[in-house]
Amino acid sequence: MPINYDRVAELIASEEARLDASTQASKAMYEKARTHLVNGVASAYQLRDPWPIYIDRGRGATIIDVDQNEYIDFHNGYGSMIQGHANPIIGEAVAARYPLGTHFGMATEDSAVVAGLLAERWGIPRWRFVNSGSEATMDAIRIARGYTGRDTVMKIFGSYHGHHDTVMVSIGEDYDRIGPREHPASLAYGGGVPQATVDMTIPVHFNDAENLKRRIVELDGEGRKPACLIMEAAMMNLGVVLPEPGYLEAVREITARHGVVLIFDEVKTGLTLAAGGATERFGVMPDMVTLAKTLGGGLPTGAVGGSEEVMSVVEDHTVNQVGTYSGNPLAMATARASLEKVLTPEAYQHLEHLEDRIVTGCQEVIDSYGLPGYAIGAGAKGCVTFSPRKVIDYPTYKQYQDRPVTQLAWLWNMNRGIYMTPGREEEWTLSVTHTDADMDRYVSAFAELAAAITN
Repeated sequence: MPINYDRVAELIASEEARLDASTQASKAMYEKARTHLVNGVASAYQLRDPWPIYIDRGRGATIIDVDQNEYIDFHNGYGSMIQGHANPIIGEAVAARYPLGTHFGMATEDSAVVAGLLAERWGIPRWRFVNSGSEATMDAIRIARGYTGRDTVMKIFGSYHGHHDTVMVSIGEDYDRIGPREHPASLAYGGGVPQATVDMTIPVHFNDAENLKRRIVELDGEGRKPACLIMEAAMMNLGVVLPEPGYLEAVREITARHGVVLIFDEVKTGLTLAAGGATERFGVMPDMVTLAKTLGGGLPTGAVGGSEEVMSVVEDHTVNQVGTYSGNPLAMATARASLEKVLTPEAYQHLEHLEDRIVTGCQEVIDSYGLPGYAIGAGAKGCVTFSPRKVIDYPTYKQYQDRPVTQLAWLWNMNRGIYMTPGREEEWTLSVTHTDADMDRYVSAFAELAAAITN
């Protein structure tokens, strides 16, 4: 059945009014907060027009906002809370560590233990800790540059790798600014990024190994061979875009042949797609990996892992990898508890079961109503992509994904007690505390939406 876009527009207006009416305490808090807090939020990604929704508390798979609206949380802190909110095992780790001191700026035992646990899961031997995903990707790129002695960085067009200058390039752009297929444009993501930095960052498209190969050869001929390629093994900010068969294997072969350090940014995929992240799930070994989000169990922490050879430049002090809060005792205690006691083999079996249930249920709704789109997921991550064609990279996402229906889907879910990450580029993240009933509630709300926009 075709989508009724007049009906979609009507529903967007009515659902916006409904959400605004139910979040008046957030409105009041916004008016007070924006006096000194820019836009009333700590990060631009927390914004919402006409005001952000302020969260009061959460437990398990549920969060409650300052208006006391209760939601099943499929947002999960931008994919950070796979352990669930206020997980008692994490709480015990915090309670045990706090009386012993929360920060020294010195080494503690848990950092060594966590490094060993990550080495076991990823098969990557050497690790250092940081405090966020942005720090992790920043340090990984610096290490790759120090190891190769080269400056140019390659990234995937449309991928987000944190907010430091080198990777604030070619992220969210209009379709007509992407540039030629063979030479996508290097474009600053907002102001304050030096043009010289933008020019050193070269984007290529996901799922296009041939273009990657050609660009490396071209750049080498120009005297600016890349130090590294930083990429997500599965793109996680265009909904979910999985690698086509053979793509990651080709990327691994090409980068190895040309001496380009391959960095898998697993800030979103690490510990969510599998116990060993995308590296385990897809069976392709990078030279380096970056982690954050889920690693800390709700506390800010991140990690950079690498091969013995690449990390040798940190070992011999060629590259200085430093940070006052790196390996913070409280964060390391929660990471250890999470890895040892929460994110167990049984937990991943549960997540796979839930993922199959929600993806299958959503696809059945799509098929039943003949919607242009598909359900897709892996591990704890997934989404419904509203597009008449399969999204394989940024151009296909930008050209085909249905913005009005995606906007409506977010509003629709929020008004039915399902908290979703805002924006058409985001996906759901499941937690170990979600249940079959939670998945069924999501699918039921989606079925109601499908009926509403096709009548």
